Amino acid sequence: MIFLSIDNASEIIAQKLGKFIESITPHSFDEAKVEDVVIRKLVEHLAAEGLCGEIASVRGVHLGNKTLHINEELHVRHQEKF
Repeated sequence: MIFLSIDNASEIIAQKLGKFIESITPHSFDEAKVEDVVIRKLVEHLAAEGLCGEIASVRGVHLGNKTLHINEELHVRHQEKF
């Protein structure tokens, strides 16, 4: 299993759409939008390489110092098979 955490979603939205749009959108929207794009690209590339599997965007999981922290309110926001 691979864990990927995106820490600069707001900055990416600001670069792609502009500072004004970034300033009026909630941080959670920024994260979700960037995660959706990353998932779509990963699925395209992994499937092209012949890999089969599943990818998900999950809320309530955080990576610590070599530790995975799971909150009580774990939620799968988006899931896709490839």
